Amino acid sequence: MIVSALVIILVVIDQATKTIAHGLVGPDCVDRILPFLNIVDLRNRGSAFGMLQNAGNAFFIAITAAAIVVISFLLARGRRKQAGLILVLAGAAGNLMDRLLYGSVRDFIDVHAGRFHWPAFNFADSYISIGIVLLFISSLRQAR
Repeated sequence: MIVSALVIILVVIDQATKTIAHGLVGPDCVDRILPFLNIVDLRNRGSAFGMLQNAGNAFFIAITAAAIVVISFLLARGRRKQAGLILVLAGAAGNLMDRLLYGSVRDFIDVHAGRFHWPAFNFADSYISIGIVLLFISSLRQAR
């Protein structure tokens, strides 16, 4: 029950921030927030870093849905690595919602150093990245 509530809260935060950001900035526009941070309106039809753009939305919907099922199963089986799995699940669910509703993932966070930009991302992407790091750390600790 608590796991479901946490996932729902994280997905709501993800969807709300995407909606707010994309309401503030029009397509092909950049809103400078800090010297190293912009808010942009980008649509990612591919995977991480925009790879596999031509694979099609149905492919990513199927892969993401399968990942959600596997992660849900792992969470139901036990408490190990729960925080990392919750974050990855929430991130996958947030980006899946975008794919189902908009046909692509809405990215809006643009971090950069001068002309060198990290690929734009969103809160769901951050959840996934942090979750994977937590899972990796947990695996290292368990190996000891």
